[in-house]
Formats: sequence, C-alpha cells, structure tokens
Amino acid sequence: MGIKNTPELLPGTLDLLILKTLVRGAMHGYGIAQRVKALSEDVLQVGESSLYPALQRLLLRGLVKAEWGASENNRRARYYTLTPAGRRQLAVERDTFDRLILAIHRVLDSA
Repeated sequence: MGIKNTPELLPGTLDLLILKTLVRGAMHGYGIAQRVKALSEDVLQVGESSLYPALQRLLLRGLVKAEWGASENNRRARYYTLTPAGRRQLAVERDTFDRLILAIHRVLDSA
C-alpha cells in the first residue's frame, strides 16, 4: 500500500468551504468545486458525490438558496447563493474550525 497523497476533509469542513466560497456571490456547483480546488492550489478536490449532497444539506438548513440559470457555456445550471443565516453560520463554523485547528496544533507541537 502506498501513502495517500490527497488529504481528506474533516467532517463538516466541506460545508464550511462551500459557505466561504459563496461569500463572493452566486455560483453553480462545478464553479464551487473549481474555486475550492484553485484556492487550495489543487490540494482539495471536491467530487460531485460529496458536493451535491452538501449543497442539498445547506439548502434544507436555509443556509443557501438556489435558482436555475444559464452557465458560461449556455447550459442550464443551479446557482447557489448564501443567505443571511448562511453568513451567520459561516462565522460560527469558522470560529469553531479555528479553535479545532489550534487545539490540534497544540497536541502535535507538544513535547
């Protein structure tokens, strides 16, 4: 068995990344995945099998809303937008994530 090169996201992290990506404005699913990939310098790659269920969860929780529109290549695409509740949740999740990462670093850096 070889060493796995692509890190897996911590549970709940995908929702956080989607919410953060949508701060810039409405995007379709493929655009969200491409933005995460680009900003992470190709380290994080979000597949359809995890992206669309996450978007559906966020829709059901009222954190994003969706409308149909035309994509850059004139295809029908669903565009997702952050709601006010989604902005508030992003702040909460970002704080929680930052505390988690700090705690992990403390353990890893201990003697």
